[in-house]
Amino acid sequence: MPSAIDTPGGTASETGRKLKIAVAQTAAHYGDIAANLETHLAMIAAARAGGAEVLIFPELSLTGYCVGERSLPLALPRDHPVIQRLAAASGDLWTVVGFIEEGVAAQIHNSLAVLHGGAVAFLHRKLNLATFGQLEEGKHFAAGRYLETFNLGPRWRAGTLICADSWNPALVHLAAVQGATLLLLPVASALGVVGGEFSNPVGWQRALDFYAMVYGMPLAMANFASKQNGAQFWGGSRVLDPYGNVLAQAGDGEEIIFAELDFQAVLTARYHLPTLRDSNLDLIYRELGRLTWQVGVPPESRRV
Repeated sequence: MPSAIDTPGGTASETGRKLKIAVAQTAAHYGDIAANLETHLAMIAAARAGGAEVLIFPELSLTGYCVGERSLPLALPRDHPVIQRLAAASGDLWTVVGFIEEGVAAQIHNSLAVLHGGAVAFLHRKLNLATFGQLEEGKHFAAGRYLETFNLGPRWRAGTLICADSWNPALVHLAAVQGATLLLLPVASALGVVGGEFSNPVGWQRALDFYAMVYGMPLAMANFASKQNGAQFWGGSRVLDPYGNVLAQAGDGEEIIFAELDFQAVLTARYHLPTLRDSNLDLIYRELGRLTWQVGVPPESRRV
């Protein structure tokens, strides 16, 4: 008879297989870090009481979005007492909070901090600064330069992207090929800010369903549910399984939602739809290099 260590579903193989995740959909106090801190502490307490292992807040959750020229006085270094207090409250919970970071070289960034064990365990700086429609992030923030992932346990590895980062499919692909088995997406999505016929709620639904299903990668998206500086944030925070099915979804008000993820579902989804297995990194690397040096060369003159 096979031992438990050899049997899928046996005792040894169950370690770290399930992951309970919470998403805090908040109604931010615009530009008020002290008030938002209290909301964060309350949501952290609720997540811990609900047995969550991961908690994710929206983009710039400590300040609210669209703060414009107030970004500079609202910037915090990663070792600021506010961050330290949240890290201490999180304990063994992995908590993703958004803040304006006072970074190196006297630059400020739209950043997220992953808090765990009383410290900042990971940091991501937004790469694609939204500067289109009514959005002006490029006027206020320096862009990040790197995309990395981090371990949540023996099986789970998380990739983090901030809002418009995920509108660059190459960044989602990079997170996947760096081993991400879970995607954490803090966003600040308001109605009508892009313009034209684009619908933010519909656009996010289509993009998230696609990423989860194509990569066999469960994901959690956290949005605001409030009016800030004239912009109406529509909520709709959610957790999807690796087939793109909704496990939990928030409405249009402040709330916390919970969902349980199963690593076996990730294994099964990626076995049957091998997007990641079939990703040809050598081909991508070669073609990017070829295209880079041939920029400006007429197609008929390019080396085949």
